[in-house]
Amino acid sequence: MLTIGLSPAFMPPDDSRAVFGKKTLTYMESDMAKYVSDMVAIPVLLPDLPREVLKSIMKNLDGLVLQGGTDISPGVYNEAGIENNRWPGDKYRDEVELRILDIAFELKLPVLGICRGFQLINVYLGGSLYQDLETQISPKVEHRNAEKYDRIHHSISFKKDSLLYSLYDKESLEVNTVHHQGVKDLGKGLIKEATCPEAKIIEAFKLDSTNHFVYGVQWHPEFFHTINDKLSSHQPLTDFFIKKVKEYRNENN
Repeated sequence: MLTIGLSPAFMPPDDSRAVFGKKTLTYMESDMAKYVSDMVAIPVLLPDLPREVLKSIMKNLDGLVLQGGTDISPGVYNEAGIENNRWPGDKYRDEVELRILDIAFELKLPVLGICRGFQLINVYLGGSLYQDLETQISPKVEHRNAEKYDRIHHSISFKKDSLLYSLYDKESLEVNTVHHQGVKDLGKGLIKEATCPEAKIIEAFKLDSTNHFVYGVQWHPEFFHTINDKLSSHQPLTDFFIKKVKEYRNENN
C-alpha cells in the first residue's frame, strides 16, 4: 500500500481546553485524512521532529501532501506585517513545514500543496504572498467567507499547454475557495498553471522539473464533497498525483 506524508497542523497550549490544555497538539483535518486514504494510501502525519529523524521517516514515504490551515508569517518571505501586523501567521508551523518541504525536495518526493501548502511551496522557492487579498487588491470575486467556508466557489482558467488542460481537456474549471491570502510574486522554478480570471490571482502552479513532481493548488480538493454538484471533479488531478507517487515508489524500491 502507498504511504503519503501529511504536513502537520498545530494547536498551541490552551488552559481553557479540557484535555491536554498545557500541551501542543498535532493534527490532520479529517477530510484530508479521507482524501489521502481514498487514494488507497496510508496517511502519515509528520510531527515536529529533528531534521534527521524526519528524513529517516520520509525516506519510507511515497509522496507528500501539504495540507491547508493557518496563515504563513510574512517574515518567511521577508516582509513586514501590514495593517499593524493583523495577520502574523504561524511561525512555529512555518518552521516545521519548511523543514519537511526541504527534505521532500532533497528526496525528490512527489508533492501536492493545497491552499496553505500551495503558498508554502511558493515562499520556500523565494516567492511572496498577498497578506490579505481584500486589503491589497480588492478582488471582484469572493475568495473566502468564514460563515459559508467551503460552500463558495469560482471559476479558474488555464491554457492548452498546461497540465490541467491535458487532464481535463478544457480551459476552465469550477473550484471551491477558502483563502484570504494568495501568491503575489511566483517562486523560482514555478510555472503558473491557472488563474482566477476576474482577479488575476494565481490558483495553480507546477515546478519546472522533469524529475521532481511538485504541484500546488489554491483550492481544496478534499472539500469537494461539500458542494460536489457545483464543482469540477478533483479526480483527474488527484489520479495524476497518485500516478506520480506510484512512479516514485517503483523507482525507489
